[in-house]
Amino acid sequence: MSEDRRQHMRVRFPLEARWEGLSGRHTARIYDISMSGCYVEALSEVQTHERVRFQVQSPTGLWLTFEGEVVHHQPNMGFGLHFVNLSETQRDVLISLIDYAGDKSG
Repeated sequence: MSEDRRQHMRVRFPLEARWEGLSGRHTARIYDISMSGCYVEALSEVQTHERVRFQVQSPTGLWLTFEGEVVHHQPNMGFGLHFVNLSETQRDVLISLIDYAGDKSG
């Protein structure tokens, strides 16, 4: 997704992740994150518009569960996800995570 189409600030904050899609279960790393989505570094294959469930390991060690839709992918590199079906609790967790990441990078 091009920078001018993004509505939310992205922060670079590597996090361990695990995800499940059509190709099975995989481990990965989140490269950057925003309130609307994230970039997942992964060698596994995905398809544009594929829905995936994934978990991100917070700095405290807790695994946070989300659902996303693949908006673009780069074979053998990773893919961009747009968060879907976020609950109010998940939004609050994302806000806290992004604030924490912003404090660490700035």
